[in-house]
Amino acid sequence: MFATIKEQHKGVDVCINNAGLAHPEALLNGKTSGWKNMWDVNVLALCICAREAYQSMKERNVDDGHIININSVCGHQVFPNADGHFYTATKYAVTALTEGLRQELRAENTHIRATSISPGVVKTEFAYRVYRDNSDKAAAVYTDYKSLEAKDLVHAVTYVLSAPPHVQGNMKMKPGDVLTESELNCF
Repeated sequence: MFATIKEQHKGVDVCINNAGLAHPEALLNGKTSGWKNMWDVNVLALCICAREAYQSMKERNVDDGHIININSVCGHQVFPNADGHFYTATKYAVTALTEGLRQELRAENTHIRATSISPGVVKTEFAYRVYRDNSDKAAAVYTDYKSLEAKDLVHAVTYVLSAPPHVQGNMKMKPGDVLTESELNCF
C-alpha cells in the first residue's frame, strides 16, 4: 500500500489509522483466533501504518505531517460487556501507542503530530459485523446508546488537522460534544 502511495502521490503527509475490528470473544471462553485477528488489525496494523507514514514523511523532509489514530472510548474505560473485553484491551493499547508515538516524535525533534480520537458508539456497520449472526443484538447497540454519526468523526479529524502546529490532541467524543471542549495538549 505504501509503495503504491509513493508511486502515485510521492508519499504520505497525513495518516488516519481507522482500524477497528471486533469479534464477540469473551476472555473466559473466547477463541484465540478471534483475539489474534483483533490484535493484528487493531494494534499491529496501526503500528505498521504509523511507522511507514513516519518513514515516508522523514524521507521527504515533511516536518508538519500528522498521524491520527481513531481509537474508542473503550481505550479509556472497560464497559461491562464480556463480548468486548478483548477489543477493549486492543483500544487501551492504541491509547498507549499513541502516547509512545508522540514521545518518540518529540525525541526526533520533529513537528509531526500524533493524535488519538476516541469516539463513543458511532452508527456504522460495525455492530452488524460483530454480531453478524444476531441482527437484533447488533441493532440494540445503536438504540441502547445515543450514537455519533460518521460526519462527527470527519469534523473531529478536520478539527485536529486544522489545530495550530504547537497543539497535540487527544479527543474523547460522545454525542453532543463540542469539538472545542476536547482535551488538547500543547508541546
